[in-house]
Amino acid sequence: MNPDAIGTLQQHLLSALESVPDEARRLFHGRGRQWPGLEHVTADWLLGLLLVSLFREPGEAELAALKRMLVDLGESPAWQRLGARGLLLQHRYLLDSPSEFLLGEPLDEWLISEDSLRFKLDIGKKQNNGLFLDMRYGRRWVREQSAGKRVLNLFAYTCGFSVAAIAGGAEQVVNLDMARAALSRGRDNHRLNGHDLERVVFLGHELFKSWGKVKKYGPYDLVIIDPPSFQKGSFALTRDYQKILRRLPDLLSEHGSVLACVNDPAIGPDFLIDGMAREAPGLRFVQRLDNPPEFADIDPDSGLKVLLFTLDEAQPTAQSNENQS
Repeated sequence: MNPDAIGTLQQHLLSALESVPDEARRLFHGRGRQWPGLEHVTADWLLGLLLVSLFREPGEAELAALKRMLVDLGESPAWQRLGARGLLLQHRYLLDSPSEFLLGEPLDEWLISEDSLRFKLDIGKKQNNGLFLDMRYGRRWVREQSAGKRVLNLFAYTCGFSVAAIAGGAEQVVNLDMARAALSRGRDNHRLNGHDLERVVFLGHELFKSWGKVKKYGPYDLVIIDPPSFQKGSFALTRDYQKILRRLPDLLSEHGSVLACVNDPAIGPDFLIDGMAREAPGLRFVQRLDNPPEFADIDPDSGLKVLLFTLDEAQPTAQSNENQS
């Protein structure tokens, strides 16, 4: 991250701040590798907060120069016109990913909006703040497709998909995640949007020990699978994803669909397409959803992969199996 790269980042941020969106958005995606020297830098606009994240440790001089540039940003006319609350620098390369406020007073929580839905974020305390901005189109798709459906949201985290599904008229959403604190934040997010929590189930369990609980609420018209690449002691993407795929026919209704996601740069969409063909051949690949344009990558297969599959009508399902018995 030489002075030229820092200057490039400064110009991008100044330009973006001249016309910030009225919802949470990524303003700079260096991880898309389009700007040499900035491959490890991102910047997110969180409706009054600017969060700049470093994914690789910089040299001492580099870090000092970056901080000077960001503090100077606070003196710019664009920043002053915004009346922004603060600017954080997050060190994602360190254990626990600590953040420091370079501008403004520290705070713990913050409200944002996306597609008119509201979400509460954790600020400066955790590696992830509570909503993955690159999944915006995925949440929008779920909202548009959920009317009257029963939805299973695996690896639910703070229930962004669930909020979108209920907003879209889902009959019921079952959220499963072993992190109970994340599910608690999911309840907060539903309450923020005035949702009926009688239509939402929260299961704080480890998936591979809980198939019985998951199946009890089915069959499901839509199953969403959005796992981490690695979760110590419970999930490794390349080892465990196929275990989920082979269970899908037992979970789905007659015309069920699956939204399966991978966000590991080293793993392309064929991992899911081939895996589904092998483990659940009754499910047919339909399409890959686009990613938001602000997450452009020089290699599209390195970015987020969100793939839609549907069950072939001729295949037996959980519902048809029950009817036969």
